[in-house]
Amino acid sequence: MSNPSDNSSALTHFDTKGDAHMVNIAGKALTHRKAVAGGRIQMQQHTLDLIQNAQAAKGDVLGVARVAGIMAAKKTSDLIPLCHPIMLTRVAIEFEVIHATATTLPAIQCLAIAETTGGTGVEMEALTAVQVTLLTIYDMCKAVDKGMVMTDVKLLEKHGGKSGTYLAPPSA
Repeated sequence: MSNPSDNSSALTHFDTKGDAHMVNIAGKALTHRKAVAGGRIQMQQHTLDLIQNAQAAKGDVLGVARVAGIMAAKKTSDLIPLCHPIMLTRVAIEFEVIHATATTLPAIQCLAIAETTGGTGVEMEALTAVQVTLLTIYDMCKAVDKGMVMTDVKLLEKHGGKSGTYLAPPSA
């Protein structure tokens, strides 16, 4: 398991002159790679009730958001300038309802899992999928709750490739 504080390598998207460039992955082994990213969108209880009871005016919020996240993962290299276009073998979006506590609003937790067999990782695809999934939930519910907050978007785990496995430290 790698530790983020141990990262002594140089930034890979800059050449020796300091110019941005796309990393050459031609010599990298084709290996199975997987990334899991997560994030949440906090909302009013009324908004969550509309989503859970399939009463949102724009339709099946989580179904549409799931498709949007999958589509976003497939378009990551069009959005992030130095990302390689990759052949994804799997993208999955999972949801979990987080109930309100005395100090927090209810939320929907999103997990995005991206996989490939290739020469570069899928962290950006998983992170892009989470962001667009959450944005789609916002878009579909903004008419009733403009105060929704997207938060805690991060890479949770990554497997494969030269750097091996990364597991995010547990949240406090």
